Amino acid sequence: MGALPLEQEIDYPTSDGQPMAETTLHRKVMNALIVGLERRYAAVPDVWVGGNLFLCYERGNPAAIVAPDVLLAKGVTKWDRPNYLLWEETPPSLVVEVTSRKTRREDQGKKKLLYERLGIEELVLFDPYGEYLRPRLQGYQLERGRYQLIPLERDGSLLSRTTSLRFQPEGEKLRLVDAVTGELILWPEEETAARQAAEARAAEEIGARQAAEAKAAEEAAARRETEAKLRALELELERLRKV
Repeated sequence: MGALPLEQEIDYPTSDGQPMAETTLHRKVMNALIVGLERRYAAVPDVWVGGNLFLCYERGNPAAIVAPDVLLAKGVTKWDRPNYLLWEETPPSLVVEVTSRKTRREDQGKKKLLYERLGIEELVLFDPYGEYLRPRLQGYQLERGRYQLIPLERDGSLLSRTTSLRFQPEGEKLRLVDAVTGELILWPEEETAARQAAEARAAEEIGARQAAEAKAAEEAAARRETEAKLRALELELERLRKV
């Protein structure tokens, strides 16, 4: 049996050249989840969120790879990883697969079994089109090394213990909700709209303040002009009395 190549000689893959998602909707759902989780944990230095990158799980074997749609890892530093080397990091706490009829065998079979073996605490599956998964949102929690189905809430949402978030289907999308405060994690387009609305309100307030300041300046100038005329009249009357 030959020796393993030196670690620095092993080229662990970063891309397989395949599209990042099954459809445009799948890509949008993935992106919204990644951005939402990144925003939630932006101030937490040891939580990293990624997606559609290779998780390499066997040192010395560049073929031992899997590409989660969304992953969240705790106890690691934040940096722009080209891939996730499991032997240098900790197992991700959460993986989300935005699944479809085409990928269901892999998502519910090979990937699920692998994530269970790797010790990934939670796995969430979401079928945005409702093509095959019933219900279309499902989650699994690792208990004693085996995945157990997470019961859905009465409203059809799923509570994630690793993040204290509720995953809640809205139309063909998946909403993240803070389970403690009920605060919605905005989707990217909502964040953009909210920022634009805030900027518009700020511009309106600045315009209104400038208009008020201009009006106040005009009134002050008119008042000074009136006072000057009154003073001139008083002086003229005083002059006439002396004549």
